[in-house]
Amino acid sequence: MRVLQPLILLAAMWVVRVLDAVFPGSWVTAFGIQSWVVEGLDGILLSHGLHTGWPHLLANTIPFLVLGVIVALDGIGRFWAVTGIAGVIAGIGTWVFNTPGTVTVGASGLVFGYFGYIFARAFIARSLGHGILYALIAVAVVAVYGGSMLAGIFRAADGISWQAHLFGAIGGAVAALILRRARPAVKP
Repeated sequence: MRVLQPLILLAAMWVVRVLDAVFPGSWVTAFGIQSWVVEGLDGILLSHGLHTGWPHLLANTIPFLVLGVIVALDGIGRFWAVTGIAGVIAGIGTWVFNTPGTVTVGASGLVFGYFGYIFARAFIARSLGHGILYALIAVAVVAVYGGSMLAGIFRAADGISWQAHLFGAIGGAVAALILRRARPAVKP
């Protein structure tokens, strides 16, 4: 049941992409984050499910699915909490730090949020055993996605929002801190 959560969210993104392609008008401009524009604030919540086209959605699908499943293994509630926290922080950071009027959409803020969460979990685990386990997972994730994650923040191509990537990663790390489980009490 846990691994179904990212699949459900990804399926919703695909349905939205189909609907956006079929119906006239652009949901991207209507519901994306429009930086520094008050009417664009709804995009903080809605933009993560929108994509500018099929190549954009395809580019986000595999990393979203892989990293989302890893996060979902921590629990259904935790997956949705990480998704919400990372999404909101990615959205706010993008709205504030992007060029005024720029429209930003896509699941990459969530992808980077999951990456930031997985990486941060290695440092705040409740026990040494959990810390080692999360560190091994983080090393594997960094080995597979690390280069593209750093490039997505520091060398993003024109038209790609490094702001969503950076603040998504920060949001994921913040989620890990907020959601960390207390260490078990030591009995005397």
